Amino acid sequence: MEKRVAVCGMGVISPVGNTVPEFWDSLVNGRNGISLIKDMDLQDLPVKVSADVKGFSPADYGIEAPLARKQDLFTLYALAASIQAVSQSGLKSGENIDASRFGVYVGSGIGGFTTIYREIEKMVKDGPKWVAPTFVPTMIPNMAAGHIAIRHGACGPCLPITTACATSTNTIGEAYRAIRHGYADAIIAGGTEAARIPIGIAGFCNARTLSRSADPDYASIPFNSRRDGFVLGEGAAVLVLEEYEHAKARGAHILAEICGYGNSCDAYNATAPRPDGSTQAASIRMALDQAGYTSGDCLYINAHGTSTPLNDVAETKAFKLALGDDAYRAHISSTKSMTGHALGAAGAIEAVASVMALMDGTVPPTINLDSPDPECDLDYTPCKAVRADLSIAISDSLGFGGHNACIAFRKAE
Repeated sequence: MEKRVAVCGMGVISPVGNTVPEFWDSLVNGRNGISLIKDMDLQDLPVKVSADVKGFSPADYGIEAPLARKQDLFTLYALAASIQAVSQSGLKSGENIDASRFGVYVGSGIGGFTTIYREIEKMVKDGPKWVAPTFVPTMIPNMAAGHIAIRHGACGPCLPITTACATSTNTIGEAYRAIRHGYADAIIAGGTEAARIPIGIAGFCNARTLSRSADPDYASIPFNSRRDGFVLGEGAAVLVLEEYEHAKARGAHILAEICGYGNSCDAYNATAPRPDGSTQAASIRMALDQAGYTSGDCLYINAHGTSTPLNDVAETKAFKLALGDDAYRAHISSTKSMTGHALGAAGAIEAVASVMALMDGTVPPTINLDSPDPECDLDYTPCKAVRADLSIAISDSLGFGGHNACIAFRKAE
């Protein structure tokens, strides 16, 4: 028998807030987290803006200083988000959940990028004996999940996933499946990324994927005819998923129900999306069908919406293929217009936004959508948030390598 799955806790570290209330308040009020890059020398690179996490201190989340000094930022972001989410959920390993039934699915698109760069630089300059013995266990992408499991005593399934920008939509979706089919009672699921370093910016810039705008308030402009690339962001988000009856039995506050998941592959190009949107639409349709979507539902879509010329058009086509005429009635927005694109963390950050939209009855805006691309002709909630009695929300993510993923949530009963 397939089980229902509840969302019982959430945590976030993002360019627009380092707690869920602050994050959500920023989104609904259209606050931009993108700023001019002032903390690094990019020499002649044309990229001038990014979306950095501000005011982050591991100590604020109870992360001990010795641990914080040893870990890459991607692990610290993930730990901080998990501490928020598990605290809200009320789960305590060995007390109200069996440790062997408590899992962690937290992934990263890249892992410890800062650590990799620093240790390679030491080896090139000073020789191999100067490479830190902690290099490997600090930089590998699964280490965020490992430290989260240690922190919360989660001895059940632990499955980090790396699918580029679809990473944390896949982790949440796979965690949902694991609980739905009885492999765990609760899973801490999400993603984390800290790739906002000079080599990361240089790599994406030279691949011609980043915006070259020098105006932080007009750089990440999804579905706008003037868009020219995404803005690199960073951060982490975590959701605590729990078997529905298990959550009810312990008196948990259920934030929403996760009720659908789909994934597919473009099998088309390493970096460009399939232009007709067909494979992307397949993952969206899977999630909607599993969620029992009908035309009577009031639907919110948190779009991948990267602000790249190819993505936004292909994604619009995907929505139309997946929904038919209902695509024109859906409330859609790209919160990347405010957060930038946090790569492997993006899907989880946007999952938090999707749950909050259901809870609050508010559709966050796509800011600066003042000149819509004629090929992106759906309701992308330009400039200002709108109120709506939402019943279902989906969040889709599309990653390099052709990875597509979509998750669906329903309003809590």
